Amino acid sequence: MIKVLIADDQELIRQSLQIVLGVEKDLQIMEPAANGLEVIRAVRREKPDVILMDIRMPEMDGVVCTQIIKENYPDIKIIILTTFDDDEYVFNALKYGASGYLLKGISTKELAEDIRKVHHGTAMINEDIASKVVRLFSRMAQNNFSIQVDERQTGDLKTAERQLIALVGRGLSNKEIAGKLSLSEGTVRNSLSTVLGKLGLRDRTQLAIWAVQTGMVNADPGEDAR
Repeated sequence: MIKVLIADDQELIRQSLQIVLGVEKDLQIMEPAANGLEVIRAVRREKPDVILMDIRMPEMDGVVCTQIIKENYPDIKIIILTTFDDDEYVFNALKYGASGYLLKGISTKELAEDIRKVHHGTAMINEDIASKVVRLFSRMAQNNFSIQVDERQTGDLKTAERQLIALVGRGLSNKEIAGKLSLSEGTVRNSLSTVLGKLGLRDRTQLAIWAVQTGMVNADPGEDAR
């Protein structure tokens, strides 16, 4: 059973998410929180597995709340729910360890499935906004936030792995990458895990940022990985 905490300052959204996610048999929906302070109290009291976190909330916003939770409870996964009006907020939430972000209005089926994926360690980025994600990462790379990878670690990357990194940096899902490179999704998942291990990176989000920072996102996927 996956314990899910919903955090949003709008009562209608809290109640709606409670209802639609409450029918999922493997999700246990906790009493929701209306602001960051309530989230912190709920985390200390009940230890959720996944938090659906709004960005703009009174008392304490989702960015500060994400930072505090990840510093003290690193195993708790956080998904930012956004209308994508708040690029800078999203950037900071990712920097502090959020596992991804989704657009409000996502279908119930997709949201439930994304919660399961994040709970099992996958970083989620809504495919509908992949192009904007890349632009956001580009701005992040030009500012003061960087992902550090030792040059010696990059020397072991194979051509196919560099192609994979480029496609992750462009915001493609595993399914889309599999289609581009004529691989199975299982092979893509395994290759991604290998790449993260080689580079010493935590997750897909860090890899995407690093791909933009280094320019590897512009690599040509080519045909030789097929």
